Amino acid sequence: MRRLMLLAPLLLFTVGCGVVRSSEDVATDAAREVARQAGERLYGQRPRTAEEVGRSASGIDGVEVLRVTGTSTHDGDGIDVVVATSASAYNRWRDLEEVTVRRCFAVRVSPTSQWRADPRDVDCPDGPPLTFAPPPEPPRLPSEELRAKLPRVPEGGRADEAEVRRTLAALDLDPAIRTEVTADDGRVGVLLSVKGNGFDAQDCLLARVGPGATEVWTPPRIQRMPGEGGCTVGNALDPAPPPH
Repeated sequence: MRRLMLLAPLLLFTVGCGVVRSSEDVATDAAREVARQAGERLYGQRPRTAEEVGRSASGIDGVEVLRVTGTSTHDGDGIDVVVATSASAYNRWRDLEEVTVRRCFAVRVSPTSQWRADPRDVDCPDGPPLTFAPPPEPPRLPSEELRAKLPRVPEGGRADEAEVRRTLAALDLDPAIRTEVTADDGRVGVLLSVKGNGFDAQDCLLARVGPGATEVWTPPRIQRMPGEGGCTVGNALDPAPPPH
């Protein structure tokens, strides 16, 4: 009878709340959630190389990158990233102390990946976490030098396209900087730009040399987004109105 009385609270707890999960199970679920959130951070339609995906994943808090397979998000099945995550849990009904687990999951990054998809459980590869070199810095667009060197044209004069081109050549620009020069009605427009990724704002510099004014400026970010036409020599000659 006494034994049944001792078991009664446990039976009531089990019936009312279901089977009590172990701390290891709870911690594993928490580690999986960290990997799932990493997948959300990596999700996107922009083409990226394995190096770019791995570098992005390695910068996420609580994530170790152990393996990256594939060449590009848009080639074949895309990129698979094996990450290790850790979590802790403590269930006083099942365990004597807090339990910490380290688990590994595979996250796929491709145009066909599903948003908020659950990562796959995998065995942890041997070896330390991968490290990635920082991305190369884009070349600096020389706004101050351009402003100082471009010719000034007096009122009533006409800008000389050849002189503007000579000025750009003398700046000895980085080969990664694309230049475009166009003359129109006594004015000369200049575009200096760095190749964008097709998704983020492009880095560009505009200039216009005309009678009475030589101007150099960077268009607002919204105008430098893909499809907005801010980074064009036409925008240098006839600037679009600023966004409201």
